[in-house]
Amino acid sequence: MDMKRKIYSVLVENRSGVLFKVAGIFYRRCFNIDSLAVGETFDNSVSCMTIVSSGDERTQEQIEKQLNKKLDVIKVKTYEESQCITRELMLIKIKYNKANRREIMDICKLTGAYIVNMSAKYMIIQICADPEQVQLMSKMLQSVSVVEVARTGTLALSKCVDE
Repeated sequence: MDMKRKIYSVLVENRSGVLFKVAGIFYRRCFNIDSLAVGETFDNSVSCMTIVSSGDERTQEQIEKQLNKKLDVIKVKTYEESQCITRELMLIKIKYNKANRREIMDICKLTGAYIVNMSAKYMIIQICADPEQVQLMSKMLQSVSVVEVARTGTLALSKCVDE
């Protein structure tokens, strides 16, 4: 079975219960959600849900069909990862000392991350990058004392194509 990741950009009515209904599609059919991000669009009556899910071709077709059946769903677009630009945001609070401070700053410089808050013992690092880069940053910081992590789901937009 060939498992591939697919990104679903789902425009939905912005009202209570819609997230529950969409998540219910995945729950009832045992489809996995690898990532989920939801936010309002320019029109505050419409939200965009970006869902990343893995599965074989049949599973991916079923997900798209089931999403399109929901009354609260306005439009569903599906993408392969290569067809869009993806980003995640991660904030990491770490405890640091004189011995590892330079190493942490080098990791930030290498990955494009920023130190956004700092005290005498702790710092908060922010990275906004493609999911693989965010995962790399996470692995590179395993040697330091990570106190807390907050990470968004994947956001995606189709690549620009001039016609």
